[in-house]
Amino acid sequence: MSDDLLYEVKDRTAFLTINREDRRNAISQEMIARLGEGLDRAEGDETVRAVCLTAKGDRAFCSGADLGVTLAGEGGDRLAGTRNYAALLKKMSRCGKPTVARVNGACLAGGLGLMLACDIALAREDVSFWTPEVNVGIFPMMVGALLIRHVGRKKMMEMVLTGRRVTAPEAEQIGLITRAVAPERLDEEVGEVLQGLISKSPLGLRIGKEAFRTMADMPFDEALDYLCGALGRAAATEDAVEGMMAFMEKRKPNFRGR
Repeated sequence: MSDDLLYEVKDRTAFLTINREDRRNAISQEMIARLGEGLDRAEGDETVRAVCLTAKGDRAFCSGADLGVTLAGEGGDRLAGTRNYAALLKKMSRCGKPTVARVNGACLAGGLGLMLACDIALAREDVSFWTPEVNVGIFPMMVGALLIRHVGRKKMMEMVLTGRRVTAPEAEQIGLITRAVAPERLDEEVGEVLQGLISKSPLGLRIGKEAFRTMADMPFDEALDYLCGALGRAAATEDAVEGMMAFMEKRKPNFRGR
Protein backbone atom coordinates (compact mmCIF):
# COMPACT_ATOMS: atom_id res chain seq x y z
CA MET A 1 0.00 0.00 0.00
CA SER A 2 1.02 3.66 -0.40
CA ASP A 3 1.45 6.27 2.32
CA ASP A 4 -2.15 7.42 1.72
CA LEU A 5 -3.56 4.08 2.87
CA LEU A 6 -2.12 1.54 5.30
CA TYR A 7 -2.96 -2.18 5.10
CA GLU A 8 -2.51 -4.65 7.95
CA VAL A 9 -3.93 -8.09 8.68
CA LYS A 10 -4.42 -8.93 12.34
CA ASP A 11 -6.66 -11.52 13.97
CA ARG A 12 -8.15 -12.58 10.61
CA THR A 13 -9.17 -8.96 9.94
CA ALA A 14 -7.79 -6.66 7.24
CA PHE A 15 -7.41 -3.13 8.63
CA LEU A 16 -7.47 -0.40 5.97
CA THR A 17 -6.37 2.89 7.51
CA ILE A 18 -6.68 6.23 5.73
CA ASN A 19 -3.33 7.90 6.37
CA ARG A 20 -3.70 11.57 5.45
CA GLU A 21 -4.03 13.04 8.92
CA ASP A 22 -2.38 16.32 7.88
CA ARG A 23 -5.17 16.74 5.30
CA ARG A 24 -7.88 15.63 7.72
CA ASN A 25 -7.87 12.27 5.94
CA ALA A 26 -9.31 13.82 2.79
CA ILE A 27 -9.94 11.62 -0.23
CA SER A 28 -7.25 11.70 -2.91
CA GLN A 29 -7.13 9.77 -6.18
CA GLU A 30 -4.20 7.81 -4.78
CA MET A 31 -6.22 6.87 -1.71
CA ILE A 32 -9.18 5.78 -3.84
CA ALA A 33 -6.94 3.52 -5.91
CA ARG A 34 -5.17 2.05 -2.88
CA LEU A 35 -8.43 1.44 -1.03
CA GLY A 36 -9.77 -0.46 -4.03
CA GLU A 37 -6.58 -2.52 -4.15
CA GLY A 38 -6.81 -3.16 -0.42
CA LEU A 39 -10.34 -4.51 -0.77
CA ASP A 40 -9.23 -6.80 -3.60
CA ARG A 41 -6.32 -7.98 -1.48
CA ALA A 42 -8.59 -8.74 1.46
CA GLU A 43 -11.08 -10.54 -0.78
CA GLY A 44 -8.34 -12.74 -2.19
CA ASP A 45 -6.86 -13.65 1.19
CA GLU A 46 -8.57 -16.74 2.62
CA THR A 47 -7.19 -15.97 6.08
CA VAL A 48 -9.11 -12.67 6.15
CA ARG A 49 -12.70 -12.94 7.34
CA ALA A 50 -13.56 -9.28 7.98
CA VAL A 51 -12.46 -5.82 6.87
CA CYS A 52 -12.19 -2.74 9.09
CA LEU A 53 -11.96 0.76 7.59
CA THR A 54 -10.61 3.48 9.86
CA ALA A 55 -8.32 6.52 9.79
CA LYS A 56 -5.26 7.98 11.48
CA GLY A 57 -5.71 10.44 14.32
CA ASP A 58 -8.91 11.51 16.04
CA ARG A 59 -9.79 14.78 14.30
CA ALA A 60 -11.39 13.33 11.20
CA PHE A 61 -12.39 9.91 9.94
CA CYS A 62 -12.60 11.48 6.48
CA SER A 63 -13.27 15.07 5.52
CA GLY A 64 -14.42 14.22 2.00
CA ALA A 65 -12.77 14.94 -1.32
CA ASP A 66 -9.50 16.84 -1.50
CA LEU A 67 -11.14 19.26 -3.94
CA GLY A 68 -7.91 20.50 -5.45
CA VAL A 69 -6.97 16.95 -6.44
CA THR A 70 -10.04 14.73 -6.59
CA LEU A 71 -12.23 17.01 -8.71
CA ALA A 72 -9.43 18.17 -10.98
CA GLY A 73 -9.90 15.19 -13.28
CA GLU A 74 -7.46 13.52 -15.61
CA GLY A 75 -6.70 14.59 -19.14
CA GLY A 76 -9.29 17.35 -19.03
CA ASP A 77 -12.09 15.03 -17.88
CA ARG A 78 -13.72 16.91 -15.00
CA LEU A 79 -15.63 13.82 -13.87
CA ALA A 80 -12.77 11.31 -13.89
CA GLY A 81 -12.17 11.68 -10.16
CA THR A 82 -15.84 11.39 -9.27
CA ARG A 83 -16.21 8.30 -11.46
CA ASN A 84 -13.32 6.68 -9.61
CA TYR A 85 -15.02 7.48 -6.30
CA ALA A 86 -18.33 6.03 -7.53
CA ALA A 87 -16.54 2.87 -8.68
CA LEU A 88 -14.99 2.53 -5.20
CA LEU A 89 -18.40 2.81 -3.50
CA LYS A 90 -19.69 0.05 -5.80
CA LYS A 91 -16.71 -2.16 -4.97
CA MET A 92 -17.21 -1.59 -1.25
CA SER A 93 -20.90 -2.42 -1.41
CA ARG A 94 -20.15 -5.66 -3.30
CA CYS A 95 -17.42 -6.85 -0.94
CA GLY A 96 -18.20 -10.45 -0.01
CA LYS A 97 -16.62 -10.11 3.42
CA PRO A 98 -18.26 -8.11 6.23
CA THR A 99 -16.99 -4.54 6.46
CA VAL A 100 -16.87 -2.40 9.59
CA ALA A 101 -16.24 1.35 9.77
CA ARG A 102 -14.41 2.51 12.89
CA VAL A 103 -15.34 6.21 12.93
CA ASN A 104 -12.80 7.94 15.15
CA GLY A 105 -13.37 11.53 14.07
CA ALA A 106 -15.55 13.89 12.04
CA CYS A 107 -17.14 12.29 8.98
CA LEU A 108 -18.40 14.49 6.19
CA ALA A 109 -19.06 14.76 2.47
CA GLY A 110 -17.41 11.92 0.54
CA GLY A 111 -16.21 10.43 3.80
CA LEU A 112 -19.84 9.81 4.66
CA GLY A 113 -20.09 7.68 1.53
CA LEU A 114 -17.13 5.53 2.56
CA MET A 115 -18.69 4.96 5.98
CA LEU A 116 -22.16 4.18 4.61
CA ALA A 117 -20.70 1.71 2.11
CA CYS A 118 -19.57 -0.42 5.07
CA ASP A 119 -21.97 -2.98 6.54
CA ILE A 120 -21.54 -1.82 10.14
CA ALA A 121 -20.43 1.57 11.46
CA LEU A 122 -19.38 2.28 15.04
CA ALA A 123 -18.56 5.87 15.92
CA ARG A 124 -17.34 7.83 18.90
CA GLU A 125 -20.29 9.58 20.50
CA ASP A 126 -18.49 12.95 20.31
CA VAL A 127 -18.09 13.06 16.52
CA SER A 128 -20.38 14.67 13.96
CA PHE A 129 -21.60 13.87 10.45
CA TRP A 130 -22.66 16.29 7.75
CA THR A 131 -22.87 16.98 4.02
CA PRO A 132 -21.50 20.51 3.47
CA GLU A 133 -21.43 20.37 -0.34
CA VAL A 134 -24.43 22.71 -0.58
CA ASN A 135 -22.29 25.46 0.97
CA VAL A 136 -19.96 25.51 -2.04
CA GLY A 137 -22.67 25.28 -4.68
CA ILE A 138 -22.68 21.54 -5.33
CA PHE A 139 -24.55 18.53 -3.93
CA PRO A 140 -23.56 15.18 -2.35
CA MET A 141 -24.62 13.27 -5.45
CA MET A 142 -22.98 9.83 -5.08
CA VAL A 143 -23.34 9.92 -1.30
CA GLY A 144 -27.07 10.47 -1.85
CA ALA A 145 -27.43 6.98 -3.34
CA LEU A 146 -26.32 5.59 0.01
CA LEU A 147 -28.08 8.12 2.23
CA ILE A 148 -31.51 7.33 0.75
CA ARG A 149 -30.92 3.66 1.56
CA HIS A 150 -30.03 4.30 5.20
CA VAL A 151 -32.09 7.21 6.54
CA GLY A 152 -35.61 8.45 5.91
CA ARG A 153 -36.23 10.86 3.04
CA LYS A 154 -37.06 13.86 5.25
CA LYS A 155 -33.91 13.46 7.36
CA MET A 156 -31.82 12.94 4.24
CA MET A 157 -33.18 16.06 2.56
CA GLU A 158 -32.58 18.13 5.67
CA MET A 159 -28.95 17.00 5.72
CA VAL A 160 -28.24 17.65 2.04
CA LEU A 161 -30.21 20.91 1.75
CA THR A 162 -28.95 22.59 4.92
CA GLY A 163 -25.55 21.02 5.58
CA ARG A 164 -26.55 20.70 9.25
CA ARG A 165 -24.23 18.72 11.49
CA VAL A 166 -25.66 15.54 12.96
CA THR A 167 -24.26 14.29 16.26
CA ALA A 168 -23.33 10.63 16.68
CA PRO A 169 -26.28 9.88 19.02
CA GLU A 170 -28.70 11.38 16.48
CA ALA A 171 -26.89 9.56 13.67
CA GLU A 172 -27.57 6.28 15.47
CA GLN A 173 -31.22 7.25 15.99
CA ILE A 174 -31.85 7.95 12.29
CA GLY A 175 -29.93 4.92 11.01
CA LEU A 176 -26.86 6.74 9.72
CA ILE A 177 -24.56 4.62 11.92
CA THR A 178 -24.94 1.33 13.75
CA ARG A 179 -23.95 2.56 17.19
CA ALA A 180 -22.45 5.56 19.00
CA VAL A 181 -20.03 4.62 21.78
CA ALA A 182 -17.97 6.39 24.41
CA PRO A 183 -14.56 7.41 22.97
CA GLU A 184 -12.69 5.23 25.45
CA ARG A 185 -14.74 2.19 24.43
CA LEU A 186 -14.50 2.53 20.65
CA ASP A 187 -11.66 0.06 20.14
CA GLU A 188 -13.16 -2.45 22.57
CA GLU A 189 -16.56 -2.42 20.89
CA VAL A 190 -15.14 -2.53 17.37
CA GLY A 191 -13.00 -5.47 18.47
CA GLU A 192 -16.04 -7.28 19.86
CA VAL A 193 -17.94 -6.81 16.60
CA LEU A 194 -14.99 -8.04 14.53
CA GLN A 195 -14.50 -11.08 16.76
CA GLY A 196 -18.15 -11.93 16.31
CA LEU A 197 -17.90 -11.63 12.54
CA ILE A 198 -14.79 -13.76 12.10
CA SER A 199 -16.41 -16.54 14.13
CA LYS A 200 -19.17 -16.93 11.53
CA SER A 201 -19.11 -18.98 8.33
CA PRO A 202 -17.32 -16.85 5.71
CA LEU A 203 -19.24 -18.57 2.93
CA GLY A 204 -22.56 -18.12 4.72
CA LEU A 205 -21.85 -14.41 5.17
CA ARG A 206 -20.84 -14.02 1.53
CA ILE A 207 -24.01 -15.73 0.26
CA GLY A 208 -26.14 -13.72 2.68
CA LYS A 209 -24.57 -10.36 1.81
CA GLU A 210 -24.96 -10.95 -1.92
CA ALA A 211 -28.57 -12.06 -1.46
CA PHE A 212 -29.54 -9.03 0.61
CA ARG A 213 -27.85 -6.61 -1.79
CA THR A 214 -29.60 -8.20 -4.76
CA MET A 215 -33.08 -8.32 -3.21
CA ALA A 216 -32.99 -4.79 -1.77
CA ASP A 217 -34.75 -3.18 -4.74
CA MET A 218 -36.95 -6.13 -5.71
CA PRO A 219 -40.75 -6.15 -5.32
CA PHE A 220 -41.79 -8.00 -2.15
CA ASP A 221 -43.01 -11.23 -3.78
CA GLU A 222 -39.98 -11.43 -6.06
CA ALA A 223 -37.64 -10.80 -3.12
CA LEU A 224 -39.16 -13.66 -1.12
CA ASP A 225 -38.81 -16.09 -4.02
CA TYR A 226 -35.22 -15.03 -4.61
CA LEU A 227 -34.34 -15.37 -0.91
CA CYS A 228 -35.81 -18.88 -0.80
CA GLY A 229 -33.30 -19.87 -3.44
CA ALA A 230 -30.48 -18.09 -1.60
CA LEU A 231 -31.34 -19.98 1.57
CA GLY A 232 -31.13 -23.22 -0.38
CA ARG A 233 -27.63 -22.31 -1.59
CA ALA A 234 -26.51 -21.46 1.93
CA ALA A 235 -28.01 -24.61 3.44
CA ALA A 236 -26.20 -26.77 0.88
CA THR A 237 -22.73 -25.67 2.04
CA GLU A 238 -20.44 -27.75 4.25
CA ASP A 239 -20.37 -24.87 6.72
CA ALA A 240 -24.14 -25.05 7.15
CA VAL A 241 -23.94 -28.79 7.84
CA GLU A 242 -21.14 -28.18 10.34
CA GLY A 243 -23.08 -25.36 12.00
CA MET A 244 -26.18 -27.49 12.49
CA MET A 245 -24.13 -30.44 13.76
CA ALA A 246 -22.31 -28.18 16.21
CA PHE A 247 -25.65 -26.82 17.45
CA MET A 248 -26.97 -30.34 18.04
CA GLU A 249 -23.75 -31.40 19.76
CA LYS A 250 -23.58 -28.21 21.86
CA ARG A 251 -20.12 -27.17 20.67
CA LYS A 252 -18.59 -24.31 18.71
CA PRO A 253 -18.67 -24.82 14.93
CA ASN A 254 -15.46 -25.11 12.93
CA PHE A 255 -16.29 -23.17 9.78
CA ARG A 256 -13.95 -23.67 6.83
CA GLY A 257 -15.58 -21.55 4.16
CA ARG A 258 -16.83 -24.51 2.13
